[in-house]
Amino acid sequence: MSHRDPSRAWHQTGSGRTVRPRREDAGVIDETRAERTARLLVARLEALARAATQLRQAEAERLVELASVATMRAIALEMIRAETADEIWRDAHVRHPQLPKVEIELPERLAA
Repeated sequence: MSHRDPSRAWHQTGSGRTVRPRREDAGVIDETRAERTARLLVARLEALARAATQLRQAEAERLVELASVATMRAIALEMIRAETADEIWRDAHVRHPQLPKVEIELPERLAA
């Protein structure tokens, strides 16, 4: 894109660097990020459910634990709402009863 583009999507700073303006609505960006994270979680659980049928129980449980931890991290980073993540997990277990259910105990420092 040219620096002389009349759309003004780009501008030059005093240091000579070209940057995008901060006009995007942060709420829209956060919502888009949350939707993308939700889609990724659904896809991961679908793939995990398919793989679980070909794995030993312990291996499948470990993969579910890892997916659970990744979900908790996404919630902590505010990439997805806890309610949305819970709903995705519930739906995955309804669609795929073979998907192991595991309980994860958080370390004391994280549980508070």
